[in-house]
Amino acid sequence: MSPAHWAIVLSIGLFVGIVACLEVGYRIGRRSLEKHPESAHEGIGVIEAAVFALLGLLLGFSFAGGTSRLDTKRQLIVQEANAIGTAYLRLDELPVSDQPEMRVLFREYVDTRLRYDRLADPKAAEQELARAGEMQQEIWSRTVTASRSDPTQNAARLLLPALNEMIDITTARDIAMHTQLPRLIFVLLVGVALVSGLLAGYAMAKRRSRSWLHMMLYAAVIAVTIYTVLDLEYPRFGLIRLDAADKALLQLRDSIR
Repeated sequence: MSPAHWAIVLSIGLFVGIVACLEVGYRIGRRSLEKHPESAHEGIGVIEAAVFALLGLLLGFSFAGGTSRLDTKRQLIVQEANAIGTAYLRLDELPVSDQPEMRVLFREYVDTRLRYDRLADPKAAEQELARAGEMQQEIWSRTVTASRSDPTQNAARLLLPALNEMIDITTARDIAMHTQLPRLIFVLLVGVALVSGLLAGYAMAKRRSRSWLHMMLYAAVIAVTIYTVLDLEYPRFGLIRLDAADKALLQLRDSIR
């Protein structure tokens, strides 16, 4: 199951769970009112305020963190495209006989990086990353070998630092793509959302009948919000995408001859 499908299933499950908690809270509240009509809701305002404040804090923290990580991923894609483009331009410093093979390697390398970004299967993504690592090593080895025969040493002075940056950025991007909202915080977020539904249902017990409109709206808003938080963490598979940043790599690949 892809992260996008997993997020949808989880959000639907959360919607159903919040509605169930609202119903349970409502029934508990009605029983409390029947047994203690005057004191059923005394002293719970502070607890309700604290729980809903905590829910808002967790949602705000999750949104801020997800947005920050999304921006970092975008920036790293652009940085990698710039690093590869710079290294590719500096291939002109190599001996003419070595340039055609190196340009072919660069195009294959960019294709490998693009495939890696679009793989939902973790094992396949790891294999593609390993393939990119092998190609990096081959590009580096060929450059070092070619630079030894260069009397001006321009390849060593200009191309090798650019290749080093191109290689380093892949590690940063891999870490960024695997950095998501900590599971403990996500579990806490879901737990507080369910508890808030329980408290909201209890507070609604002051009414003689349920307000299904408010119950559904509350559950839907929380479920959609948490789905958006998840979508921010997996921008390759949901509604939030990195297509604008990916154009930099696509344009670079098309420019390589």
